[in-house]
Amino acid sequence: MASLIDPFLIGLAVKMLATAAVVVTASLIVERMGPFIGAMVATLPISAGPAYIFLAMEHGSDFIEKASIVSLAMNAALAVFILVYALVAQKQGVLLSLACALLIWFSIAWLLTNLQWGLREAVALNVVSYSACIVIARKFLMQQGLKGKVFTVRWWDIPLRAIGVMSLVGIVVLLGRTLGPTAAGISATAPVVMTSLALILHPRIGGPAAALVLANGLIGLVGMGFALLALYAAVPTLGTALALLLALVICVLWNASLVLLRHRAG
Repeated sequence: MASLIDPFLIGLAVKMLATAAVVVTASLIVERMGPFIGAMVATLPISAGPAYIFLAMEHGSDFIEKASIVSLAMNAALAVFILVYALVAQKQGVLLSLACALLIWFSIAWLLTNLQWGLREAVALNVVSYSACIVIARKFLMQQGLKGKVFTVRWWDIPLRAIGVMSLVGIVVLLGRTLGPTAAGISATAPVVMTSLALILHPRIGGPAAALVLANGLIGLVGMGFALLALYAAVPTLGTALALLLALVICVLWNASLVLLRHRAG
């Protein structure tokens, strides 16, 4: 009976359900409203947020502070993940595209476990990574990959998407369960949402169009970097709960501002 109310199991269930809901919603939005809005939904902290809430339930502020600096460094790796996927997906299938992107991401994660990261280094890595990746990905952002496509939604399509995403989230969380703040910081920002979105969209709309969606997420993930920076800086003074709330507000406001600017520009 005790295992049924274990905070870990509750946190895992919440994380799986929340991530599945957002990824499925984002994929539907992409099919109906376009890649930019879908990417803004997908880059909200639906995966990292529940992960940090769960970590805060089990550990103190020192643990969260250490994990957040690793997550900030790994946020830079997400940009590389997206860029590699977008490049390979132009001509290859979903499995090879994701395999290449995940290989790069895991290589960076392995490298991080052997390095000591400070705030200055993590911020610099984000600036370099996102600046370079956004510039290179500009050609994908100019594509009209979804124009003229017609989508047929089958009765089992949405449940299958949700089950697939939840399974992937569960595996990632369980693997990072007992490996300390470095592993926690890495797993919290693992490309679960982006991988799930690619698995859903690539077979349905094609590699170039799926690459367009993920490439639009690059600018959204810049906001994630600001949020993790704020979390790291605010935990010692505000405490874990308020620092997490601040990080969430930053992510939401950043993505909402991007949508508003896009709307005005259009």
